[in-house]
Amino acid sequence: MSDLYPLLMSPMFDPRPWGTYDLSPIYPNLQFTEKIGESWLTGDNSKVANGPLRGKSLAELSANYGQELVGTAAKDPKRFPLLLKFLFPNEKLSVQVHPDDEAALRVGQPCGKTECWYVVHAKPGAQVALGLKPGVTKARFEEAIHQNAAEDFLNWIDVFAGDMIYVVGGTVHTLGPGAIIVETQQQSDTTYRLYDYGRPRELHLRDGLAVLNESARSGKVAYPIAAKTTNGNESSKLITSPCFVVERFSLQQAQEFAPAPGQRKTSAQILVAVDGLGVVETDAGEPVTLAKGDALVIPASISKFTVRPQWKIEFLKSGLPDGKVPEPTLKP
Repeated sequence: MSDLYPLLMSPMFDPRPWGTYDLSPIYPNLQFTEKIGESWLTGDNSKVANGPLRGKSLAELSANYGQELVGTAAKDPKRFPLLLKFLFPNEKLSVQVHPDDEAALRVGQPCGKTECWYVVHAKPGAQVALGLKPGVTKARFEEAIHQNAAEDFLNWIDVFAGDMIYVVGGTVHTLGPGAIIVETQQQSDTTYRLYDYGRPRELHLRDGLAVLNESARSGKVAYPIAAKTTNGNESSKLITSPCFVVERFSLQQAQEFAPAPGQRKTSAQILVAVDGLGVVETDAGEPVTLAKGDALVIPASISKFTVRPQWKIEFLKSGLPDGKVPEPTLKP
């Protein structure tokens, strides 16, 4: 029997020039003296905060426990497959692009970087840019970069709390200020910066333009309206894609989670609390408190767990798909 248990992760706060000092919508009790752009939750270097494995990184645990932790759906049984973050943009991020799997393999990377963004909060007027405007070619976009006009050729869209946005590898993109995002992505940090509004940071034009896909299919996901159950709990499958599955739950009563009937492959599950407080109970280890801003990794070896809200909790549950699935359906 595995000695794994639900792993509460210590967030790693990453300073960025486009970040903010005020993370209070998610971390109300923390104060910062430098601008924080990201809170990394399940990166390779993210460390466990509870129990006998406290201080161990996800990279160490994945190498040691393999499929007991990551599950049989993971392509690499010795590497944690998903990287989750909170993003806190207070200014525009650099315009960037990530490779897809095929492009990443060509340069010796284990995988590309397809991601999705769940909008937790959004101020009026918050926007993101996804892809190029219709008719804009890669060559014309490169000219615009050199003319310091790149953002004018991007496809900007308004975002609102509750939106789920799919960003397939190869999509040129950026975030504007005013939103708080939970990002779920392949475990890769390969980023090519194409344009940075004159900020003195390195650009990667050759590599970035090589992987940019003019017709990459990214956008807001068309997902069902939240289903309300008889006990007052709500759930919605936000996105199902070849790289990840993300669901949202809002619980007022305890709810048990177990494998779906007929499930063939297993996956670690990551719970990220975006509001409220709850306790996660399993047959492995002590109950774990999950508060707003926390991430909890449920190892694949644990097939059942219960989330018991303390009044109410809202969280996302992310994992790998059970076999091959199509790209998600996007809104027109």
